[in-house]
Amino acid sequence: MRDMILHHYPNSPFSEKVRIAFGLKQVAWKSVVIPNVLPKPDLMPLTGGYRKTPVMQVGADIYCDTQLIMLEIEKRAPTPPLLPKGKEGEARALAMWIDRNIFWAAVGVVMGALGDELPEAFLKDRSAFSGRSFDAAALKAAAPMALQQTYAQLVIAEQMLADGRPYLLGAAPCLADCALYNPVWFIKERLGGGKPVPPFDRLPLLTAWSERLKAAGSGNPMEMTAADAIAVAKAATPEATSVDAADPSGLKAGQAISVTPDDTGKVPVSGALVGLTSDRVSIKRHDEQVGDVVVHFPRAGFIIAPV
Repeated sequence: MRDMILHHYPNSPFSEKVRIAFGLKQVAWKSVVIPNVLPKPDLMPLTGGYRKTPVMQVGADIYCDTQLIMLEIEKRAPTPPLLPKGKEGEARALAMWIDRNIFWAAVGVVMGALGDELPEAFLKDRSAFSGRSFDAAALKAAAPMALQQTYAQLVIAEQMLADGRPYLLGAAPCLADCALYNPVWFIKERLGGGKPVPPFDRLPLLTAWSERLKAAGSGNPMEMTAADAIAVAKAATPEATSVDAADPSGLKAGQAISVTPDDTGKVPVSGALVGLTSDRVSIKRHDEQVGDVVVHFPRAGFIIAPV
């Protein structure tokens, strides 16, 4: 089996969503640490411009966005499952709600507290990335509202655990747990210092839940250089994909398209359409450094357009 290579950095909360999945499944994976701001000269040849973290690579196949990365991990390492039988849709829907709502409120909490300590280059990069102000004063002013919104939404998860279940959808952790661990970990790691921190001082069940997940670790990572990851892509052939000819989009195999995130990091990636299913879109592109690669994106949350 080809190695799963994660391009990430230690403080990345969405990377932690993936790392905890590796821990729950106890799988081996390769770790390539990338910069937390642009430029990312060793990543861009693989993704064609997509700049969000993390990115997962398997040979010459590049998987963007944790929505899709998690599905791909599930396919390649199915045990234990993160999509509980009969509740697959619930797990995915909860994960998307968490990613789109709770995560950004948690970012406001952390950045409001740490804004004065963050390097100017980081603040400038994240302002361009998100399309919103990341200057320290604005972050601090918005922090109280961010804390209110974070608490209001995390209470829902606390209520889910109130019947005694250990995880959000039952006896075993699932995709939704990995997604929620992302913002919870972000606040606790950056602000807690081992002590209770708002709003977790009012959420005992969620605090205990997070400790259960934390105990899973991050699987079995092995360090890899960016140069080695590029060499892996160049030596590999992308896996076979197909285009659903009856897809309601009307897109056709071989058509030139662009794929762009609809929320942040709105950098279009262009190529020839080689894969289209209900949950993903795949484009083939060529770069002198990496050769032919196929870059895969989730359908939800991305704008697909002919070019």
